[in-house]
Amino acid sequence: MYIPEYQAKEILAQYGVTVPEGGIARTAGEAEERARALKAERFAVKAQILAGGRGAAGGVVMAPTPSAVGEAAGKLLGTRLVTAQTDAEGEAVERVYVEAAVEAAQALYLAFVIDPTGARPMLLGSARGGVDFEKEAQADPEILETLHLAHDGSIDEPALGDFMARIGAPETARAALQTLIAATVRAALRNDALFVEINPLVITPAHEAVAVDAKMILDANALFRHPEFEITAREAVRDEYERVARDNDLNFVRLDGNIGVVVNGAGLGLATNDMIAEAGGRPANFMDIRTTATSFQIARGIELLLNDPGVKVLLVNVHGGGMTVCDTVAEALNFAYSRNSRKLPIVLRAAGQNADWARSIMKDRRLAHENAATMRDAAARAVAIAGGKG
Repeated sequence: MYIPEYQAKEILAQYGVTVPEGGIARTAGEAEERARALKAERFAVKAQILAGGRGAAGGVVMAPTPSAVGEAAGKLLGTRLVTAQTDAEGEAVERVYVEAAVEAAQALYLAFVIDPTGARPMLLGSARGGVDFEKEAQADPEILETLHLAHDGSIDEPALGDFMARIGAPETARAALQTLIAATVRAALRNDALFVEINPLVITPAHEAVAVDAKMILDANALFRHPEFEITAREAVRDEYERVARDNDLNFVRLDGNIGVVVNGAGLGLATNDMIAEAGGRPANFMDIRTTATSFQIARGIELLLNDPGVKVLLVNVHGGGMTVCDTVAEALNFAYSRNSRKLPIVLRAAGQNADWARSIMKDRRLAHENAATMRDAAARAVAIAGGKG
């Protein structure tokens, strides 16, 4: 779950990370008031969207006076900002963040991630932080330095000292940088963050380490431990598909294919999409039905696919077990089709608990479908139908 810059900074500041003074604004007048309260010499006005690449797209404006802040905010608010990380429509700018500009003697890059190979925390860093960092890192991956941490996030001080030297941190700022790094790791672990990025991490002429920009991704599967993020989670939804999925206990990601995939389980979903690709097709989505989802909730996810004009066929690949049994998904299919005028072809592969019952439901309700014995058979048949070989 992505969260906007201002909330990422609020979280980091709670754990001791130094961030510039600032505040959120929804109108040009409010932005000007925020600037006057800061009493700074220069200001930054930042569009609050979830995609990165704002600076290069004109979403970050430097302003010398509070009135200039209001003018810049007025031009940003209500627009749609298109960046390298958005689609062609961009993201709506509904809020801006106004903060005091920070003088930089040096700009570094720092990120906290979970290393997928060892399932433990890791730091990434570079001496070349700033708006062009991603381009530079793609062109030359060697500019990125790494430091693996213990599973509990504890940091070996000599190793950290070496890491700071490798990213070009000046000796005079290393104490401040060490404090910021430790605070960032604490904030990440205690809030179940999968990713925290500080770019630029500014070293000031006074040898302070300041998080001038911040990005954070929280683990959506850990939100039950964080009721304080309930409103944040609602606001983090980026389109109607995500909203419907979130409200109905589904993990749903849109892709660019024409085969709608209905699957219970993340691993099964990934395997199904891989088999579709191997058979020469393209999945229209990734779906993971959570164990708490009811048949009515699953039906809402299926309706997303039925309402997508690009989807030509549904591949339903379910393995009954635990809380989600095959007949629950069969009932969901019937609910969705009974409420929708679009009747896409269905390829059904059901195995595990209540698989026979699911097939009986589909037959008794006269919902047209084809049964497949194996996952590969199901994927191959769905690809054939999507390609007009039905």
